[in-house]
Amino acid sequence: MSSPSRSFNLLDLSIQRFIWAEGWESLRDAQEAAIPLIVQADRDVIVAAATAAGKTEAAFLPALTRLMQANVPGLVVYISPLKALINDQFGRLHRLCEQLEIPVWPWHGDISASDKSRFLTQRQGVLLITPESLEAMLCNRGTTVGSTFERLTYLVVDELHAFIGTERGKQLQSLMHRIEHVLGRRVSRIGLSATLGDMELAAEFLRLGYGSAVELVESRSSGGELKILVKGYEEPRVVPVEADRETLEPVTAAQIAAHLFKCLRGSNNLVFPNSRREVERYTHLLNQMCKARRVPNEYWPHHGSLSKETRAETEAALKQQERPATAICTNTLELGIDIGAVKSVAQIGPPPSVASLRQRLGRSGRRDGEPAVLRGYCVEDALDGQSSIADELRLGTLQMIAMISLLLEGWFEPPVVKGVHLSTLVQQVLSYIAQNGGATIGQLYRLLCAPASPFTGVTQDEFVELIRHLGQKELLMQDSSGVLLHGRLGEKMVNHHTFYAAFASDEEFRLVAGGKPLGTLPVPQSLAVGQQILFAGRTWKVEDIDEARRAIYVSHAAGGTQPLFAGGAGRTHTRIRQRMRELLASQEQPAYLDDVARRFLAEARLNYTARGLSATYVLDQGRRVFLLTWLGDAANEALACLLRYRGFVASPAGPGVDVLKRQATTEDLVGVLFDLGLKEPPPIDVLLADTKNLLREKWDWALPDGLLRRAFGTQHLAIDEALQWIRAMPQSPS
Repeated sequence: MSSPSRSFNLLDLSIQRFIWAEGWESLRDAQEAAIPLIVQADRDVIVAAATAAGKTEAAFLPALTRLMQANVPGLVVYISPLKALINDQFGRLHRLCEQLEIPVWPWHGDISASDKSRFLTQRQGVLLITPESLEAMLCNRGTTVGSTFERLTYLVVDELHAFIGTERGKQLQSLMHRIEHVLGRRVSRIGLSATLGDMELAAEFLRLGYGSAVELVESRSSGGELKILVKGYEEPRVVPVEADRETLEPVTAAQIAAHLFKCLRGSNNLVFPNSRREVERYTHLLNQMCKARRVPNEYWPHHGSLSKETRAETEAALKQQERPATAICTNTLELGIDIGAVKSVAQIGPPPSVASLRQRLGRSGRRDGEPAVLRGYCVEDALDGQSSIADELRLGTLQMIAMISLLLEGWFEPPVVKGVHLSTLVQQVLSYIAQNGGATIGQLYRLLCAPASPFTGVTQDEFVELIRHLGQKELLMQDSSGVLLHGRLGEKMVNHHTFYAAFASDEEFRLVAGGKPLGTLPVPQSLAVGQQILFAGRTWKVEDIDEARRAIYVSHAAGGTQPLFAGGAGRTHTRIRQRMRELLASQEQPAYLDDVARRFLAEARLNYTARGLSATYVLDQGRRVFLLTWLGDAANEALACLLRYRGFVASPAGPGVDVLKRQATTEDLVGVLFDLGLKEPPPIDVLLADTKNLLREKWDWALPDGLLRRAFGTQHLAIDEALQWIRAMPQSPS
């Protein structure tokens, strides 16, 4: 190291010698700032820095120093969202900790019982664990939780952004809170992340009720050079009459695969389509190209439905240096698994979020002197007389450009922290009872729902209603002394290995028409009978929804304009939609677009102007009306719910809301909108009374109807934003 710094001098001599031996020229800026804050273990700290900017070392160098210099052995618990990330961190830490004579203990489902027993005997060093394994430890070793964690010095949460606003994140907050409750003291919490859209909200997540006291460290490193290319592809509308649109291989998929093969072969890369099905499609096409050319295969799939062995093969192929490898993947390779540096990242269609795009792009350009490379692929249908507004505005291409422009400005989505997460409250009630062999309703409420607790905001009346309902569901029972115990069903579920995960596995709905299954699709928004949806190129009317069987019964909706299907791979933020509108109104030409993508943007601007969309928000399409809001999905879904409450059939659809007229006129709809803007919104319980598809999370089925609606509303609807848009509408819709 060229010039040892003050932070370097705070580290233990053994760690200093390790850094010298590794040939580090200097500490990274995040490490310089974080070491003095973390080394005393007397405060909470968030370290935000780009991928490969040294976040892990920023936490562990001072934490290990603390363990080395303490008078008694200490314990660092590192919590990761992925087992694979734990395995990677074990490899990174083991060499250093072996020299320091500090044991490192990976703990997850693949670790042997004997290794876990050795940790429980020593209870010191570094424990690498997932939230699910931590949950299992508290459930199954409840009487020993205090002794297991008595030496706990730090709780380190990696990939903090992956937890915020999720059921799993609420579970993690509760687990940390429960451990501190047993210990009777606060433990220093360290959050690590590459993408945090709002540091203050992240701080409040890390330490509920005391976010303002969390120390924030943001890396000043801006990264290196970034090269971007966005290519456009036009899918012809003419399909052979005898062909099945659902099974026909899109023409553009083969063209994109050919370009990927040409550009990526011979190097390591990541390719992100937006679904598991598309991962399989592109992996198959690229494998076939390798076979046809009689060259070794370089393309490997990676998604959550594959076995861990198959995913491990892909990870191993990326890590080894002898042969090039490209992974076709979902967000399973978005987090910080160490797969080495990749040359480029390819994104097919708009990414789920700007934060996700930033995380993915952080994998590229990590070698000195190499730029990060992003290739974007946009597919649009050819325009004809039947084209929808979505086609005319080239929304996929427009969204990709908007997200890239926001990425270049350094913006990404702030965390969503307003949800009450009642599904996870059910799990934590059952878990705490397992930990302690029973609990009173007062003990549970004070622990889980009091101020600065994980489920603050749940009232005593709501909690009592929940507990009574869990009793009716046979999840709980009460003994003669008033102590709550597991009921018949509760005991069975808590004793099953699937209990420890708070999140629900992705599950698609089956579409059924006339008793014949049409296929499956994810349904990211609430549904109501009478709504129309697009599937396999046809329009279908929703006749019934069976949430228990995850089935939607539909009939063919003949005639009329097709609904604008929201589609997309994630929940789109209002800032992105507003940027899309700004792009339509401007003449800016991003230099990274190819000729086809540039034509798509020009067509979108031409149609935007020709339709007068800068001055109107109501598009009359005959049997339906499209409200062009340019709001995010949460606000559009709230607006659709408000209209359904007033008797309309409405659904969120891309940059607006799709409304069936039925017996009403466009003027009637506008009048209802103005009326909604003059009044306070109805209670969530009333607003969602006739809405289906609210069972999103793992334990939602166990909630009373009113609390289910409240949970959904707080997590998925931006009612205030929808009302703000209504109240800002001009008096004339055009």
